[in-house]
Amino acid sequence: MKARIAVVGLLMGVVFSASSFADGCVVHYVRTACQGMEAESFKKCDGQAECEKSKPADSAEACSAAALKSCDNSRLDITKYKVITAKFNGEDLVGGFDATGNPDPNGWNFCAGDRPDLNKCD
Repeated sequence: MKARIAVVGLLMGVVFSASSFADGCVVHYVRTACQGMEAESFKKCDGQAECEKSKPADSAEACSAAALKSCDNSRLDITKYKVITAKFNGEDLVGGFDATGNPDPNGWNFCAGDRPDLNKCD
């Protein structure tokens, strides 16, 4: 009987952990590095061109604001462009741009292609 209780408790913990992971704001980053700057540009994603990070947000609007803020680029000679998408409670959020930064009312990307802080390393 104790073994059954332990297994049920373990399974409930796994279900709770999986459901809480899906909740909240998750921002997905895809970076394009300036030529020869891949290692430095990708540092923020543990050496990879893309990664996901949880952001504090209690609403889809707050998550969208966090995603838009993630487009900011202070390393003009290191990172050429970013594609930022986001999910809130597992639902994709509309960013208003396509993957190349062109306006798209249904696009998931939050970064405009004509931002003054992007595409500066060419």
